Amino acid sequence: MGKQLAGPNTFGLDRQRGGMRAIVLSAGQGKRLLPLTESRPKCLLPLEDGELTLLELQLRTLAGCGIRQATVMVGFGADQVEAFLDRTSIPGIEVETVFNPFYAVSDNLISCWLAGPAMAGDCLLLNGDTVFEPRVLERLLEANHSISVTIDRKTRYDDDDMKVTLEGNRLIAIGKQLPHPRVHAESIGLLAFRGDGAETFRTAVQKAVRHESALRAWYLSVVDELSRRSHIHAVDIQGLWWREVDDRADLDELVGCIRDGRTAGA
Repeated sequence: MGKQLAGPNTFGLDRQRGGMRAIVLSAGQGKRLLPLTESRPKCLLPLEDGELTLLELQLRTLAGCGIRQATVMVGFGADQVEAFLDRTSIPGIEVETVFNPFYAVSDNLISCWLAGPAMAGDCLLLNGDTVFEPRVLERLLEANHSISVTIDRKTRYDDDDMKVTLEGNRLIAIGKQLPHPRVHAESIGLLAFRGDGAETFRTAVQKAVRHESALRAWYLSVVDELSRRSHIHAVDIQGLWWREVDDRADLDELVGCIRDGRTAGA
């Protein structure tokens, strides 16, 4: 499915970004948000007066930053997501969906594998539960490296954070199990691929899905592997606003940010 929606680049960014496709990983149910996600996928949870959703907030930010095409990976509640996209007008962005039939038994590596055909050129890859202010995406797009991973820093990291080790602005390791003395930042779940970066990543994903552990793997395990032989650039967005929605506390905080107008910046 897909639809063309005309509209201005509201942030006046480089028109060349219109050729970049965003791939949004929204196939999961979001079980940590049960019972809210018992019959509704996480990406369609209401954020503001029962209207704005996670997916709409993401797509509006992408469109406002000059991204003209998006592929949304769907699985749980796929029909609901497609119906939502059919009836929701988001100026400036053309949206298609790709179904992941393995969503109930796999992590997001499989969604990236199925998204391979959409990674034909410059593209963004973002988790379906990560939202951010436009300046986050602007900073990532301005980096203009083959593979860039958006990172943030804080004083303490927990077991659920996707932690990273850095040498200057080069990412040399990424994973949840990194020993704390080696942790310098965390990935926020937003990557950019330029030039041959997407093909490098796609080839590595195709290799990774051949392993027995593929159904239980995250796509960032592929980035970790690539970091040992390729330059993975880290884009620091410390001080800018973003949120990841894993559980009810995260959702309530995001709703409060929207209500108080904090989504435009901290």
